[in-house]
Amino acid sequence: MYKEVFKNYSQYYDLLYQDKDYSAESEFIHSLIQKFANNAKTILDLGCGTGKHDILLSEKGYDVTGVDLSETMLQVANKSAKSAESNNEFILGDVRTINLNKKYDVIISLFHVANYQNTNEDILNYFATAEKHLNKGGLFIFDFWYGPGVLTDFPTIREKIFENDDIMITRISKPEMFPNENIVKVNFEVTINDKKTKSITPINETHLMRYLFLPEIISFAADKHFSLLDSFEWMSDKELSFDSWNGVVILKKGC
Repeated sequence: MYKEVFKNYSQYYDLLYQDKDYSAESEFIHSLIQKFANNAKTILDLGCGTGKHDILLSEKGYDVTGVDLSETMLQVANKSAKSAESNNEFILGDVRTINLNKKYDVIISLFHVANYQNTNEDILNYFATAEKHLNKGGLFIFDFWYGPGVLTDFPTIREKIFENDDIMITRISKPEMFPNENIVKVNFEVTINDKKTKSITPINETHLMRYLFLPEIISFAADKHFSLLDSFEWMSDKELSFDSWNGVVILKKGC
């Protein structure tokens, strides 16, 4: 059964990814939109998380709506939008099934939302959502774990420590590879240390990440009337290769 990821520590999401350069990533997405659809005005973000990309893109003049499965993350997103005096709309929903009865010029889906679609059915439904919500000729832009890169440079155990004035979080990521499913099972062991109360809270979560290959993306896309405009490394214009872990594709909706 599909479940919300980051369920137990979504309230700490922004702290966990405080080193993520949302400004540069939003500028990168803006540059792609300007290159491939410079008249675009409206954006739908599938899997918006805490809405940081959306708020930054709104500042560039886009009308941006975000969808996410996490109520906690959407609460953070709405609070951030209010603080930024932004008019973003954030909606609770599953990227595979939601129907907003509205169409957009561009759909984005960032931070590996595509890789959380573990089965072929999940991916096709994810693409169907994009098709349903795009104007003809609209763009579908998403980043993803690139299969050849993942299989060349296997994921390894990693530990990261994050902290602010109130808490310190230690996160250990332990990956398991399932080659016949193209899945990496990432087991997160998280310890949250409250500096004020001295309490320690352990959290364990498992995320299943499906790495993707360009030919299968093109095939899934064609099934839902998309054609490939371009693909390259995320945050770069380098061609995808065995050294590429993170890729981005730009698809165009046909009929």
